[in-house]
Amino acid sequence: MTERFDAIVVGAGQAGPPLAGRLTEAGKTVAVVERKLVGGTCVNYGCIPTKTLVASAYAAHTARRGAEYGVGTGDIAIDMAKVKARKDKIMLDDRHGLESWLDGMTGCTLIRGHARFIGPKTLQIDGADLAVIEADRIFLNTGGRAVVPEIPGLADCDYLTNVGILELDTVPAHLVIVGGSYIALEFAQMYRRFGAEVTVVERGARLTSREDEDISAAIKDILEAEGINVVLNAADMRFDRCDNGFELTLGAGAAPIAGSHLLMATGRRPNTDDLGLEVAGVECDERGYVKVDDQLRTSADGIWAMGDCNGRGAFTHTSYNDFEIVAANLLDDDPRRVSDRVMTYALYIDPPLGRAGMSVDQVRRSGRPALVATRPMTRVGRAVEKGESQGFMKVVVDAETEQILGAAVLGVGGDEVIHSILDIMTAKLPYTAISRTMHIHPTVSELVPTLLQDLQPLS
Repeated sequence: MTERFDAIVVGAGQAGPPLAGRLTEAGKTVAVVERKLVGGTCVNYGCIPTKTLVASAYAAHTARRGAEYGVGTGDIAIDMAKVKARKDKIMLDDRHGLESWLDGMTGCTLIRGHARFIGPKTLQIDGADLAVIEADRIFLNTGGRAVVPEIPGLADCDYLTNVGILELDTVPAHLVIVGGSYIALEFAQMYRRFGAEVTVVERGARLTSREDEDISAAIKDILEAEGINVVLNAADMRFDRCDNGFELTLGAGAAPIAGSHLLMATGRRPNTDDLGLEVAGVECDERGYVKVDDQLRTSADGIWAMGDCNGRGAFTHTSYNDFEIVAANLLDDDPRRVSDRVMTYALYIDPPLGRAGMSVDQVRRSGRPALVATRPMTRVGRAVEKGESQGFMKVVVDAETEQILGAAVLGVGGDEVIHSILDIMTAKLPYTAISRTMHIHPTVSELVPTLLQDLQPLS
């Protein structure tokens, strides 16, 4: 028997539950289908648990530095079981809160199982009491998963992804991480602060390849200063299993690396390959991301795609913004578009990197006349006072329109400071809207106006 709803949301990640809430408030009946865990990547494997672990690692690091501030702390011990228990509680509280919200939502039915299209507007649910459901409006919110490349010998070794490493309740003797981007670097610093030996192995010539070279170099310096080993240009890798872990060989002439634990952090792919999208006429690109227009509509009438599965930004905040765009267009007569938002994100090493808009390299390649300014955090009083003066802040401005094109703040509070710049960019105001604004002293943000008063032509 087929049960009919006004709308179906496939996936209970960041965009799904709030959209269900808006639709049910509008009097619609909604089915939310989730095959794994309510809350998706952010709540269960991403932001919530990882940043909780980052907080514990920061506490340990600060305690070890106590003498620098005139504070005696004694020996610092890491109880990884307690660290994990704290992480689990915060994560589970968040997940259970979402589950309770959905369970108590009038007009909403939470269905546990795997959804697959068997018709343009009909889904079969494997492992659920409601075997077949249909609706005129269907919203895909299926997220993504880790990609593990084929490397000689890897299949014979035990390895972790961003999911499995969250279950560790002991500190690895030597954690080897393959990958040089955000997931890799956050876990690298975190576990180094927990006391593990850590080696980061990256195929490319630098870490965080999407960033400008000066930012990549500064991040490498920050990590190496804490004792993290960084190996670049590791194009020729081979793994061999050993009794107490594995050995990684990096080509002729390079000394092998023996590790106890291996984290593969080499990218992600969308969860779209087992949904039967071709039956519904939903088109994907060559990487498997669902193709969407500026209002997140797919190629099939009445079907939308939100979050990591649409390739428009693999972050919690982009997923939630996807929900806002869909809800605004459907329910509020407010024609919001994906292209209206300024891309922004953060790297949560310590100090963090806050990013908004274009990099300087991207602006340079565009050929437009531009102005750029850079200021080291050693010239930011608040950073010096806190004893956290690593990094720098940088901004690039269109020389003709005076609008800010992009910014990077690698330094204490960088993930918060970037928002003052982001807001001006979104409002399409000239940079003088900040450069002539009085900020509070002593803060990190107060140096943004000073930074913008020192713009120079981009060479």
